[in-house]
Amino acid sequence: MFAQSNPEVLDGLPLFDGTRVPVQALVEYLVENETLDSFLRDFPSVRRDQAVAFLHLANRVVAREVAV
Repeated sequence: MFAQSNPEVLDGLPLFDGTRVPVQALVEYLVENETLDSFLRDFPSVRRDQAVAFLHLANRVVAREVAV
């Protein structure tokens, strides 16, 4: 598991498992043209495999939801 959500922690935002880092923080970094490495450097509690797993999931969701 790479993420979890608990309504009692940060209003239930999905967080990287074992951290208080919202997965949305990674999206925001990438939108601002930051790299995965810079995100991981700034949030050392997030493991690379967690971030990559989230990106793979997001890719699968977008591939199914967005028609080109």
